[in-house]
Amino acid sequence: MKIICIGRNYTKHIEELQNERPDEPVVFLKPDSAILLKQHPFVIPEFSDDIHHEVEIIVRINKVGKYIDAKFAPNYYDEIGLGIDFTARDLQAKLKEKGLPWEKAKAFDGSAVIGNFLSKKDLSSTENINFELKSNGITVQKGNTSHMLWKIDELIAYVSQFFTLKIGDIIFTGTPEGVARVKPNDILEGFIEDKKNFRIQVK
Repeated sequence: MKIICIGRNYTKHIEELQNERPDEPVVFLKPDSAILLKQHPFVIPEFSDDIHHEVEIIVRINKVGKYIDAKFAPNYYDEIGLGIDFTARDLQAKLKEKGLPWEKAKAFDGSAVIGNFLSKKDLSSTENINFELKSNGITVQKGNTSHMLWKIDELIAYVSQFFTLKIGDIIFTGTPEGVARVKPNDILEGFIEDKKNFRIQVK
């Protein structure tokens, strides 16, 4: 399986990092080794002093597809989840300055939290999902999929032009504003529609 991530999909997050608004989705990949194992803490890697949390709605693909039309995209997933794209912001900044790929800052071991999945049928609409991240009990990120520049079905159609989507592939759909540095002993909890989806300890 592969993890396909979308960057710069929420306007306010683009503004908080002072990035340019893209004309098309920003895409990068994480290897399966990036997945944080269940019941394991997130350990801050030695190569960074500025790891940021980025909470995101995630989608798990349930059938093989290529060049998928957006109107048929709903047929390729039936579950919605929540995750964190941990980012070494200091390392990413250095890579961006040199025009180099982001993978060292985005795809390191444990950098992808994958929470529980919910049936799409249990949600009123994939284009109106409320989600949030709490750090030590305080809400630090809050978003709604209606604010995405590119909605879930559009993202599936777009990425399937470049990558054949396979069963079990996961798409991270972008993060809203509020990203911030994590610290040892932080407790991060993710929620979809006020229901807890994951709990992670930082070490």
